Amino acid sequence: MSIARRDFVRLAGAAVLAPTSVRFGSPEAPVRPTLPRRGRWPGYERAVVVDALASPGAFNVPDAVEGGLGPGALSSARRSGITAVNVTVGVIGEMPNPFEETVKDLARWEREIDRHADVFTRVRTAEDLRRTKDAGRVGLIYGFQDTVALEADLERMDAFHALGVRIVQLTYNGRNRVGDGSLEPGNAGLSRFGAALVERMNHLGVLVDLSHCGQRTTAEGIAGSQRPVAITHTGCRAVFDHPRNKRDEELRACAERGGVVGIYLMPYLNASGPPTADDVVRHLEHALGTCGEDHVGIGSDQSIHPIDASPDYYLRVEEEVARRRALGVSAPREDTAPFVPELNDARRMELLADRMAARGHPDRIIEKVLGANFERLFGDVWTG
Repeated sequence: MSIARRDFVRLAGAAVLAPTSVRFGSPEAPVRPTLPRRGRWPGYERAVVVDALASPGAFNVPDAVEGGLGPGALSSARRSGITAVNVTVGVIGEMPNPFEETVKDLARWEREIDRHADVFTRVRTAEDLRRTKDAGRVGLIYGFQDTVALEADLERMDAFHALGVRIVQLTYNGRNRVGDGSLEPGNAGLSRFGAALVERMNHLGVLVDLSHCGQRTTAEGIAGSQRPVAITHTGCRAVFDHPRNKRDEELRACAERGGVVGIYLMPYLNASGPPTADDVVRHLEHALGTCGEDHVGIGSDQSIHPIDASPDYYLRVEEEVARRRALGVSAPREDTAPFVPELNDARRMELLADRMAARGHPDRIIEKVLGANFERLFGDVWTG
């Protein structure tokens, strides 16, 4: 179902002007004090720091994008030291009018950047990333976690690219027109439409993301792409066997084609209880051993703003898990709060750098994991 260019422009313009009821987090939410520091890695301030999946506002809770970024979220972004994040835009899963809703969501983020131009900027090229670092702002890279907004129209990928989308995850946890996600028991791999989409993304210079994809979709996405791909937020199945984590053969294949794997800070890293910083480091080190130092980064799957872990927060998490279970997209261990308590800080990337340094990792590897690897990947892919 094609949409004429004039209709797309009209729809995008209306979305920019439309009022929004979507909320990015409570303006009154307290900023958690910086955690006690045992030692500092001295290279953090000069490093390009890329979180390959994150948001300046609330994340992984119901109504996560409502009303605009509050002062707490803005303060956290300013002090985070993060150069850029892959921020999820658009819809996930089947819903009415996915194309229109995704355009509206892009427009909301455009307004947030314009309102807070002293804090945020747009990142659409690798050069933008370096300029963002020099300016001391947080760059927002628009990314999809599902391709339902395309429906059956490949030309929509061109339209979204024109609006700044630079990273597209082919599937979420279930099945869509493109392929099977990680929770789909059929494990059917890429569809013909999915293979055509990968080719179109390669032509445009849009990074193929395989994070939530099933095993065959992941393998076929890597093999079918003429450019390097990413697995922006995942864990290592050899460390903890979970359907959202990738097997060594998938991690290795991604790296062998020049791609980068980002390790997340989610409950899918361990068997019980909240994930710990040591769990994160174990997955990072396994990925480094499997992929090599040039192919590992961090995709936290978190908000930059620390979580106020109050009883109300846990009730909201329960609501979100119940909603996701009803939709059939909830993964095992989602009933555990989705964050690492020891890293619940706006400067969590620095805290991870400190831990890597304490374990003897050299500066060059820490710099690569913090962002240099993703910076290189963006430069390899984001050219038309």
